[in-house]
Amino acid sequence: MNNYFAHESAVIDEGCTIGNGTKIWHFSHIMPNCEIGEHCNIGQNVVVSPDVKLGKNVKVQNNVSIYTGVVCEDDVFLGPSMVFTNVINPRSAIKRQNQYLKTVVKKGASIGANATIVCGNDIGEYAFIGAGAVVVKEVLPYALVVGNPSRQIGWISEYGHRLEFDENGLAVCPESQEKYQLKNQQVSKIAS
Repeated sequence: MNNYFAHESAVIDEGCTIGNGTKIWHFSHIMPNCEIGEHCNIGQNVVVSPDVKLGKNVKVQNNVSIYTGVVCEDDVFLGPSMVFTNVINPRSAIKRQNQYLKTVVKKGASIGANATIVCGNDIGEYAFIGAGAVVVKEVLPYALVVGNPSRQIGWISEYGHRLEFDENGLAVCPESQEKYQLKNQQVSKIAS
């Protein structure tokens, strides 16, 4: 018995592992040997290619394709129509399945609507990729990036609020009151 929901129009291929409480919506295709964690939400018209791994509580909005080579850790958000790639130099007439590059989206990261993640560029924990951004290099944990090509314009809390650091490199999230330290262009949350 399945402990997940799949709409009758969804296609789930053989060899997939799907966690309890996950929901897979209209016209989505989960291809062979995928691992999808508990309590994920796979929106309408999503393709999850072979061997993709999604952690727990991953939210995939409508019209997203997650290609082979992508790993999303727990609590990742993939916005509507955002795009991953998995080959750096695709050509229709040349087979490059043995050249897929891995992309890891770390715990808690959010990728906005219509953003593009060029393969081989990992997204750090709790990073926030703005809508329409084109990511062409690695994104640091807690970084806020926008634009084409993307550039970092600040830092963001685990709650999704922009962090303003004082002269000592300290910031407080306005909603959660969590404290953060900025040192050597690296942000870390300070234990309470």
